[in-house]
Amino acid sequence: MTPLQLLFYVVSVIMLAAAVGVVVARSVIYSAVFLLVALLAAAGLFVVLFAPFLAIVQVLLYGGAVIIVLFFAVMLTRRPDDPQKLDNPQWPLAVVAAVLVFGAFASILLGARWVTKAPGPAPDLAALGDSLFTQWAVPFEIASLLLLVALMGAIIIARPGEKEE
Repeated sequence: MTPLQLLFYVVSVIMLAAAVGVVVARSVIYSAVFLLVALLAAAGLFVVLFAPFLAIVQVLLYGGAVIIVLFFAVMLTRRPDDPQKLDNPQWPLAVVAAVLVFGAFASILLGARWVTKAPGPAPDLAALGDSLFTQWAVPFEIASLLLLVALMGAIIIARPGEKEE
């Protein structure tokens, strides 16, 4: 096993552990921190796979912007006087469903025939950049506005005592 493969497996285990932490954490804040660790580990996987641009985008967009928006949404919509009920009586059913889905995915992945092909021609990055900033600019802006409106709606719903007159 090469050191690069070992690093890949170590970062993968960190990412999987953080993903499990997102699901099993009792606090929303801890869950968001685990999500940050998982996203940063995904950036680490991009570095190991020699994709530094994707790693930087992962850190800046997801590790930075999305997590910051999530933290602000949690801080602005949380009411300190509300007791938080985090237990759900259906959690045993959810565990069984998760194990079944994991087993199905694992059996599909382990039973698949993996065929490797010779690498094709290098992608035209200029055309990709041109497409991103011309054809797909408007959908990205619409998605960002939709997220902003959703955050504002969450803030308004969470503060029922502060209605405008």
